[in-house]
Amino acid sequence: MTRLQDIATYIRSKNAGPFWLTVDVFLPDRPSFDRAVASDLTDRKTLGRTFDVDPASVLVFPIPDLHVIKVSFPRAATQGSRDDRDMHGGQQFVPLLDLVV
Repeated sequence: MTRLQDIATYIRSKNAGPFWLTVDVFLPDRPSFDRAVASDLTDRKTLGRTFDVDPASVLVFPIPDLHVIKVSFPRAATQGSRDDRDMHGGQQFVPLLDLVV
């Protein structure tokens, strides 16, 4: 069983404005990229469950020339609000590390 963290070169998350988060998954080569694209990493229903958001609001952008998959979704709490637990969105990628690819 191969997990995303086993094949990705780098995974990061960040704010995409005060209301959205983006996760970037960098892969080392085209076969790894194709494998990740064919996995639940690009399935909006799985991502919606993982991040507790409406799957219809999840955006997935595979970028084959760069071997990158970008996933964007609404933040649970507005950046900087009292309920915000990660002001910069830097730890939001963690639930994807064990995703089977």
